[in-house]
Amino acid sequence: MKISIHRSRRAATAVALGAALALTATACGDDGSGAGGDEGADGSGKGKIVFWDNNGGVRTDIWKQVIADFEKANPDIDVEYVGIASTEYQSKVDTAIQGGGLPDVGGITASMAASIAAQDALEPLDGRLAKSPLNGELNQSMVESLKSAGGGDALYSIPTSANNGVLYYRTDLFKAAGLAEPTTWDAFYTAAEKLTNTGKNQFGYTIRGGAGSIAQALDAMYGQSGITSFWNGDRTTVNDPKNVEALEKYAALYKKVTPAADLNNDFTKMVAQWDSGTIGMLNHNLGSYQDHVKAFGTDKFRGIPQPVGASGKRVQVSNPVDGIGMFKSSKNKDAAWKFIEFATSKAENSKFNESAGQVPSNTGAAKDAWIDKAEPTKLAAQALSDGTTTIVQLPYYLPDWGTISKSDNEPNFQKVLLGKLTAKKFLDTLAEQLNTAQAEWKEQKG
Repeated sequence: MKISIHRSRRAATAVALGAALALTATACGDDGSGAGGDEGADGSGKGKIVFWDNNGGVRTDIWKQVIADFEKANPDIDVEYVGIASTEYQSKVDTAIQGGGLPDVGGITASMAASIAAQDALEPLDGRLAKSPLNGELNQSMVESLKSAGGGDALYSIPTSANNGVLYYRTDLFKAAGLAEPTTWDAFYTAAEKLTNTGKNQFGYTIRGGAGSIAQALDAMYGQSGITSFWNGDRTTVNDPKNVEALEKYAALYKKVTPAADLNNDFTKMVAQWDSGTIGMLNHNLGSYQDHVKAFGTDKFRGIPQPVGASGKRVQVSNPVDGIGMFKSSKNKDAAWKFIEFATSKAENSKFNESAGQVPSNTGAAKDAWIDKAEPTKLAAQALSDGTTTIVQLPYYLPDWGTISKSDNEPNFQKVLLGKLTAKKFLDTLAEQLNTAQAEWKEQKG
């Protein structure tokens, strides 16, 4: 079976697509003319700044509370809030980079940092952080995730939170079946099989076969293999024999202990299916916790960190980290930095993440009382800070990463689930694409 390997789609592709979309807001400090490459200015540290929320609607209310607190503490600075849906945000930014109208500050996640930084649109923040009271107060794994995502040379976003991967499981079903908590991969596979009764439409697990499947598959692979780096020199480890073996075992769950519908399930369908009540386990992130509470209450399920492998250590691929970046074109960078500092301070970061149900980036906020009431968040925060978890950094910095991990390989992963493509062929093809992209990136970088 021949699988085509697409090469070299640059960040400019996203720009070309984004240029077709109209901006919903003008921005950038005083004149709305900011574009990529504009050096901007520090400004007076007073006046107006514009903030683009990369998850508008979902987080609008809590951001408006943070902004109100900031303006009360800084009466000489006004913050204009612009909420943009997460599905539209990157295109809006790409369009503004080309045509002007960038804000002063905006949400910059690990997955988007590289493409925006490559367009010379983000201000490096290492120097400001080094002189800030925040220095030493932020979760180091989140800082490193964002720095790695931007290419490793500079920090372009100050982390606000992590939306960790979680293994949710039905405590009532486990108890009835006499099963141990799935804290290890061996216990996970045992439970997946024992909780399955296809004749009664009962399944041990739901696997993600649709949109977003690759990150979850990589998480399962590295979690089982225990390999702790995505690269061995300039060659990826995705097709290491241990990862191949892990993916073979994981993909074999499909239709054996999972619903057939899983082949096309994105996270929305997968979460809804688990909440219907007949499935034992689900891998998703902290973002779906409240959905499960609505479905089951708090006494019929738990959300725990990913299982540990045979080595006794937990390995997971880079946790989704959100943050706030400063656009280079800002004419009021000092005021913009004050806002970033304030938003990630202990009190405000705690308030934001209690609302979002995510792991705070501020280590002081991660110790606040509300964490104890949201067990999955508490356990995720502990796993990130107590040294028990090794993060394998995904190569978000590669311009081709988005295409390779989605349009190129999500259909191929479905073929693996269906038995039409071997796990080895799938991973060898993925590795060839990644190695090519890495070599081209290093060549461009000089």
